[in-house]
Amino acid sequence: MLTQLSINNYALINQLSIDFSSGLSIITGETGAGKSILLGALGLVLGNRADLSSLKDTSRKCIVEAKVSLANYNLKDFFDKVDLDYEAETIIRREILPSGKSRAFVNDTPVTLSVLNQLRTQLVDVHSQHQTMQLSDNSFQFSVIDSLAKNQERIASYQRGFQQLNHHKKQLQKLEAIQKEANQQYDYNLHLFNELEEAKLKVDEQEVLEEKLDKLNNIEDIKLNLSEALELSVNEEIGIQNLLNTLENRLEKIAPFSTEYEELFKRVTSIKIEMDDIVSELEDANENVEFNPNEAEEINDRLQLIYNLQKKHYADTNQQLLVVFEDLSEKVSQVENAEETINSKKKEIDGVAVKLDKVAALISKNRTSSAPKLTKELQLLLTELGMENARFSIKIKQTANYFYNGKDELEFLFSANKGGSFGELKKVASGGELSRIMLSVKKVLSENTQLPTIIFDEIDTGVSGEVSNKIAAIMQQMSKNMQVISITHLPQIASKGENHYKVFKKEISGITTTSLKHLTMEERIVEIAEMLSGKDISDSALTHAKELLSSF
Repeated sequence: MLTQLSINNYALINQLSIDFSSGLSIITGETGAGKSILLGALGLVLGNRADLSSLKDTSRKCIVEAKVSLANYNLKDFFDKVDLDYEAETIIRREILPSGKSRAFVNDTPVTLSVLNQLRTQLVDVHSQHQTMQLSDNSFQFSVIDSLAKNQERIASYQRGFQQLNHHKKQLQKLEAIQKEANQQYDYNLHLFNELEEAKLKVDEQEVLEEKLDKLNNIEDIKLNLSEALELSVNEEIGIQNLLNTLENRLEKIAPFSTEYEELFKRVTSIKIEMDDIVSELEDANENVEFNPNEAEEINDRLQLIYNLQKKHYADTNQQLLVVFEDLSEKVSQVENAEETINSKKKEIDGVAVKLDKVAALISKNRTSSAPKLTKELQLLLTELGMENARFSIKIKQTANYFYNGKDELEFLFSANKGGSFGELKKVASGGELSRIMLSVKKVLSENTQLPTIIFDEIDTGVSGEVSNKIAAIMQQMSKNMQVISITHLPQIASKGENHYKVFKKEISGITTTSLKHLTMEERIVEIAEMLSGKDISDSALTHAKELLSSF
């Protein structure tokens, strides 16, 4: 509920503060007095875009602040979702700086206009003649019948499943697209995969083979040097092995005389053992050195295969070739296993669809059972509003398609005249009729759901007499369940408000300024009398005004 609206430096308003209460509040004033400015300020604080033209004095900032009571709106989850502190009495503030920069706050926490716009739909419903076009909007029609059918929880459940279904469908489309692309490359990828698989590559194979080939290509030098190395090691006269034996014998004789000699003896013995081992390995190596032309050819062929594969796949090493092999393996496997994966995803989709169908069927059943009740209530209300021959036809058709709110197609058809054919509201109903239909719809909604504060902006245009009394009565009934604010030119409606505010212009220091006043009972009598007869108030107008107010 809107409890207070404060406006500073906005349009023609210098400073203004209005306290609102529950029930029905009335705002009146001459055409051009500034009633639309109040709505503009309220729209600004709830997220409308603004510019410097909104500032009355461009050297000062504009501030619009709304205080709202959230006790009956169940908005705690919303505040948590947008990371705002929840307060039962929440203050929303909008500032426009002289630079043109705009700022918005909820309970002194900065917020974006997107958050404000989300909040406004749950707090204030400004209903004008222009909004009657919503009656032809299919989403609005669904919201009306679903409110009467108490479908909110079922639709929330359906929408969760609907999102899941769409997610799975997108995944299936992606899988099918991947499969299609992979199929086009499958034969080529399979050929490359088989080629690498047959090659049986090893990570360090290239280096080992290159070393072997290098050894075979230099076999003569290797043989010659190994033979000379053996000769130097085992020659009876100058061989290293023979000299070490002699040296060991000499030191062994003097080793007992000192630890120093003993240590030298041990070191030479160690060297001699190492040398004996070297000689043994030299002999083995020398015996095993032989040139095998078949082996060289095999190694050459193998290396050439590796070089060709590396060139083909733009790889520098076998490690990179193995990465290519794994990638090809995945692509080939993806195609070969794609049908199984796709079928599995289709089963998931079918499973979600079955559950979704059950919820959609319940939603449709509730809508179908609620349609006659909605038709009857609207026709009764319109009869009271002077449209005795108004008839509605609400058609609900179940389809195989999944929509955001179920599987139904919905048509709201209307006939204003007796014997007339049904047609779309926007085509067969006049502006005045649309206003009364929308008022009736809002009345039905107010009894079946928690509507936000509703502001009727001159929806009584084009009606008078008894119909205006009926409109006022409906607004009064609605105000028992919600806060209703009506901007009106009709005295019959103005007299029914629990609170009455008058918007007027006055000059202050030569500058036109819009002001607003909460009227006392005496001031209400004068205002309503003026609405009845104009500026020259007659005695009969005053009497009639008193009668209207006394009937309230």
